[in-house]
Amino acid sequence: MDRRYAMIGVDMETDVGSFTPFYEGVKHGTPKLISLFGEKGLKATFFFTGECARENPETARLVAENGHEVGAHSLYHETVGDELFPIPGVKPLLPHEVKPRLQLANQWIKDACGVRPVSFRSPRLWGSTALVNALEELGFLTDASYPMYYYRERFAPYHPSREDWTKPGNSVILEIPNFADMSMESHDPGLERDRDQWPLFRTEGADFLLRRMDAFLDFCAEKGQPPFVCLYIHPWEFHPMEKSYNFGEATVIPDEFITKNCGDGALVQMSLLIKGMQDRGFIFKTAKDLYELFGRKPT
Repeated sequence: MDRRYAMIGVDMETDVGSFTPFYEGVKHGTPKLISLFGEKGLKATFFFTGECARENPETARLVAENGHEVGAHSLYHETVGDELFPIPGVKPLLPHEVKPRLQLANQWIKDACGVRPVSFRSPRLWGSTALVNALEELGFLTDASYPMYYYRERFAPYHPSREDWTKPGNSVILEIPNFADMSMESHDPGLERDRDQWPLFRTEGADFLLRRMDAFLDFCAEKGQPPFVCLYIHPWEFHPMEKSYNFGEATVIPDEFITKNCGDGALVQMSLLIKGMQDRGFIFKTAKDLYELFGRKPT
């Protein structure tokens, strides 16, 4: 991998993740991203939850018709892998529940837009060995779930072990790590989530994230690692989000960083980020493209 490859994964889910039942971001943010990606001449992978595709089939079709990859993001915005930190009311699926729910998610997505996904990303990047094995059994090719900030061992696409998805092995699945700044000193003991790239492009700005990316490229050069960057974003970041949401019997107040600067300002920063990456020689690929370049073909 001598060239600098990059991937943008758009997680197609309810507004602010698991915390609301609304799809305003999907409806209004997705067309903005498709327009931006068209202007920049790149293709992205849009990871749909099954419910998102079923509730918004016109958006799923819009993604496919514009030549972007349609991937899967579980049935709902749920914990399909190993929980990294607890979220009230969101319980991890049991291992035997994962495969049938992924199967149903794929069916709902195919029903919505005619595409059977072969690429996957876990909500919150919470993957697991059981998940990767289920994906392989179902005929998926890629999984973009590896959170570099947390495991801190893999910096470029690899084939995981069927016994431990964080280690290299013989799985057909191509595991795609999500970019984090591995050169910085973390001030978040345990999780080290402050290394992660999200949502810095809109909370701190494109220039800030590009400087972190430059530091990561230096890190890769020092380690002899191929330069590779995978980003994860959400369509709701490009539509104004409320500071709180009341529905049912509760009011949800997301942490400030989740909704800060969502809207058209985020779109401006994403445009600047993409230009900065292209100026640095990055070539954008979809998850499926990466498999074609670096994947181990099924036998």
